[in-house]
Amino acid sequence: MDVVFSEDGRDFVRRDWTNLVRDDPSGTFFHTPQFLKLYWEEFGEQPEHLLLAFAEEEGAQVGAVAFERVGPKLRFLGGTEVTDYLGPVAAPGAEDGFAKELLAALARRDDWEEADLRGLPEDRPWLHRLEEAAAAQGFSTEIEDDKNGVAPFLPLPGSYDEYLNGLPAKLRHEIKRKARKLEAEAGSFRILIAHEDTLEELLDRFVSLHRSSEGPKGVFLQPGMEIFFRRLGEAFLPRGIFNLTFLEVGGHKVAGTIGFRYEGTYYLYNSAFDREWRHLSPGMVLVAEDIRIAIEGGCNGFDLLKGDYEYKYRFGAYPRRIKRLTVRR
Repeated sequence: MDVVFSEDGRDFVRRDWTNLVRDDPSGTFFHTPQFLKLYWEEFGEQPEHLLLAFAEEEGAQVGAVAFERVGPKLRFLGGTEVTDYLGPVAAPGAEDGFAKELLAALARRDDWEEADLRGLPEDRPWLHRLEEAAAAQGFSTEIEDDKNGVAPFLPLPGSYDEYLNGLPAKLRHEIKRKARKLEAEAGSFRILIAHEDTLEELLDRFVSLHRSSEGPKGVFLQPGMEIFFRRLGEAFLPRGIFNLTFLEVGGHKVAGTIGFRYEGTYYLYNSAFDREWRHLSPGMVLVAEDIRIAIEGGCNGFDLLKGDYEYKYRFGAYPRRIKRLTVRR
C-alpha cells in the first residue's frame, strides 16, 4: 500500500472518495469530499495549508483523509465548530494498513510538529488504530475528550409507533404531552419541509430565529457562517441530504431545525425557535417530528451530534463519547 499526498483542492473532485465513506462503518456525511470541499472553500486558512492523503493499492484508491496545516500543527480538515466527526475512511480490510502507512508517511514529512486529531468517536476503531500507528513510529500520544465531547445517538426502529412504545413510559408520555399542550393552547400545527422553491424563505426565517437566541448561540450565525449554511442548503437539498424543517402554528413559523439525511442516519445539525413560544416547547415538538420523518424516510439512526445537553436524552438517546488524539514528535 502506498500513501500519496496532495495539496491541490481539485482532488476533492478528481479523487472523490465518497465510495469509501459509504463502505466504512465510521464514515459520516462530514467525511464526504463534498462537505469538506465546501468547508475548505469557506473556512480554509490558505490554499497551501491543505493536505490530502490517499492510500493506493493495486491501482485502486483504498483510503483517504483530509488535513489542514496551521503553523506547526496538523489537524483534520473541518475545524471544531461545524464538523462533528472527522478522520480517515478506508475500504473494508484496508483500515489497519492505511493507519500504519499514513503515520509512516507523515513521519517522513518535516512540515508538522504536532497533530491535533479531533472528532474521533470512542466506539469506532479509528481512534485506537491511529494511536497504535503513531506509537509504532515513536511518537508520543495522548487521548482526551474532544470539545463538547459527547454526541447522543438514538437507534431507530421500523416505525414511529414502535419508537414511542420502546421508550420508558415517562419519556413517551412527555413527548405526547408536549404536542397535545401545543395544540390545546395554540391550535393545530403543521410541519413544513423545505424544497428548492422555499429554501431561501425558510432559511431567512431560520437565521432570524437563530440570531434572536440568547448567549453564544445568538452570535453563531455571523455573516460568514450564514453563507456556509446557505451553501449547504443549495448544494445538498437537491440531493435529498439537507433537511430544513419548520413547525408552523397559525401561520407563524415558531421553530426550525437543520439536519442531514445520509446513508441511513439522520444528523440533527442545528435548531432555532421563537423565544416568545418557549412555554409551549415548539423545538421539542419539532425534534419529535424530525424523528418521525427520519423513520419514515428509512433511517436506522438519529444522531443528535456533539453537545451533552439534557434535552437530547428526553428522546431516548444514549451518550457516545468523542475523543481527541494528540500526536507529538
